[in-house]
Amino acid sequence: MYHPVDVCYNPMVALHLYDTHAVDRVRQCASSPCALCHATLFLTTPMPLTRIKSQLMSAPEIDRTLVRLAHEILEKNSDLDRLAFIGIRRRGVPLAHRLAQKIEALEKRAIPVGILDINLYRDDLTTVDVKPVVSGTEIAFSVQGKDIILMDDVLYTGRTIRAALDALFDHGRPARVHLLVLIDRGHRELPIEAQFVGRNVQTTDDEIIEVKFQEIDQLEKVLMVERVPASEAV
Repeated sequence: MYHPVDVCYNPMVALHLYDTHAVDRVRQCASSPCALCHATLFLTTPMPLTRIKSQLMSAPEIDRTLVRLAHEILEKNSDLDRLAFIGIRRRGVPLAHRLAQKIEALEKRAIPVGILDINLYRDDLTTVDVKPVVSGTEIAFSVQGKDIILMDDVLYTGRTIRAALDALFDHGRPARVHLLVLIDRGHRELPIEAQFVGRNVQTTDDEIIEVKFQEIDQLEKVLMVERVPASEAV
């Protein structure tokens, strides 16, 4: 079935609805008036119809992948005092928290975790004269001189990561920034690559990777779905 999406009509926060990360972030503010513009939220054009093509990862497979990624992080970061994780809202956040917990279990030391909201740093937003403040970012530590690992669920064109880097450097200048993703699906439009990858998945432009985390979706899996042609939609 079609799923309506709540959208703020202020041009400052207008989003391309075919970007699943953007839709997730718009849904976050659907329960209250938009904090940026106090606009009313309306129902807009339904998202395209999709169907499940395959399950790429189960809950145990996700957990095993995160264990491997935690060990890879430790192998490449000898100074844990400088290490910090920042998750891109939304599903980069549980990813960052889970990996911090796994490293704490292995090394008996806590890794600071921050949350980055990149809504108003995206290049698919209407240009405005004054750059608005990102309200959903939560970084309780200084990023200056830190070894930051930026985390997201899926790496696609690279535009989300470019926006995240813009947002991150507004908070200070890290010593270095690495990227970790659960799924790399290819189709890059910018010269951005992840140093830590859970799984590489070859996709077409008509396919979509859906990561489901218990903390957000109340289920745990990674799916590949495909858009249903308009001629097949009934």
